[in-house]
Amino acid sequence: MYEERFDKRRFDELRKIEAETGVVPNAAGSARFKIGNTEAIAAVYGPEEVKPRHLEHADKATIVCKYDMMPFSVPDRAKPGIDRRDMEISEVITSALNRAIFVEDLPKSMISVYVYVTQADAGTRCASLTAASMACADAGLPMRDLVAAVAVGKVGDSIVLDLTKEEEDYEGGTTDIPIAFLQSKGEIVLLQLDGNISREDLKKAIELGRKGAQEIYEIEKNALKRRFL
Repeated sequence: MYEERFDKRRFDELRKIEAETGVVPNAAGSARFKIGNTEAIAAVYGPEEVKPRHLEHADKATIVCKYDMMPFSVPDRAKPGIDRRDMEISEVITSALNRAIFVEDLPKSMISVYVYVTQADAGTRCASLTAASMACADAGLPMRDLVAAVAVGKVGDSIVLDLTKEEEDYEGGTTDIPIAFLQSKGEIVLLQLDGNISREDLKKAIELGRKGAQEIYEIEKNALKRRFL
């Protein structure tokens, strides 16, 4: 049984969070999001001319995302370059941002999003998506809402919020569930599942994720307010 978390947090408690915008001076918008020991920095460029031209859409913007983990982001030095996991996470971020941004208001244009993980200790795709959302808002893009993302899961027999690397590797078994919301609309824009879980426990995990995402959403909004007020 998993009765006490490795870092002594409550099962429904997020790790310490830091969030700020305007961290990359030459970008149209940028943000840094840190949760626990996981940190992501996102930079947004555009809207601008679509290159190469075959990616252009006459009725909406084209979002192109590049996700990468810095070689120094993990204790065992990450291999430089883009691998299959990086490509998958880039697609996940792109899909969520296409739901968040009014892409139909920006036809025949390109929005380029670059996300770099500078520290990794679980939850990198959630931190990266949250940073990317903040960066898009910082760039002044028309958005339905911010995206707030967090990992939830079942560790042993307990449903927990914001997993750490130790919890992901728990010998008693872990199911990792990255989830993201357009919070004010209650819309899920990311839901992945790595492991096995019952339908009832999945419902509990989603509701716990919604609670955590609401806390992250408020932190995102406050970071943007500090930038513009």
